[in-house]
Amino acid sequence: MRQILDGSEPILLVVHDEDDNCWQFIGTTDASVADAKVVCLEEIARLDPTVLEVADLEPGWQAVRDKVGGEWTRSQHPEDSDD
Repeated sequence: MRQILDGSEPILLVVHDEDDNCWQFIGTTDASVADAKVVCLEEIARLDPTVLEVADLEPGWQAVRDKVGGEWTRSQHPEDSDD
């Protein structure tokens, strides 16, 4: 998300997509296609090294936390109703 890259929002949700094996890093606002950015994982880890704590997420899983430095809670990512 643009908000993650410009530093205006922290990463609070990490999703490892099952269908294409991509990763999503989402802040405090709802993700939108207009705010989506494609970056390498190394850049995300440089912005917030704590995301490496969930780098072993299986495809189809997500991790969420309340604040930076908070404990990650892992769960299966819910199916998108638009699929």
